[in-house]
Amino acid sequence: MKISPLEIKRQQFKKAMRGYDSVEVDTFLEMLSNELEELIRTNKDLSNKVLEVETQLADYKNMEKTLQQTLMQAQEASGKSIENSRKEASLILQEAESKASQIVEKARLDFARAKEEISTLKGRKESILGKLKIILRSELDLIKALEIDEEDLSGEKSSRGTGKDHLEIEEILKKL
Repeated sequence: MKISPLEIKRQQFKKAMRGYDSVEVDTFLEMLSNELEELIRTNKDLSNKVLEVETQLADYKNMEKTLQQTLMQAQEASGKSIENSRKEASLILQEAESKASQIVEKARLDFARAKEEISTLKGRKESILGKLKIILRSELDLIKALEIDEEDLSGEKSSRGTGKDHLEIEEILKKL
């Protein structure tokens, strides 16, 4: 299930007695939404950058192809100076290959950097999810402790309800 930053901002929770602090939940959702929005924006920027580098690489390959075609036409037109044309073509081709090699290497480096950034972002995402799980578990443990304290204080065993809330929280934790 994909969640957008807007969905996080618009998420509403039922008001319940002894529930979470709504200001704290709203603040956390806002912070989470902003972080997700930033991750999405960064990912999109990196994707655009990779596309731009790939486009540049294709342009340089087309330029190399055009240079090779021009070289062939020059050789045909210059029947008297075939040897000079061959030497010149060889130098141009070597230079073009050198530039193409440099461009390919630069594109590979840019791609590796983008891939590394994506990996870093994935790590950050996993870290955020881990922190969320810890927070949710600690809050669940706090609720359980409060219920136990309440039972101990009243001296009687009150029903804990259907356990549906507990199951829903556990399901959310599993999904994260």
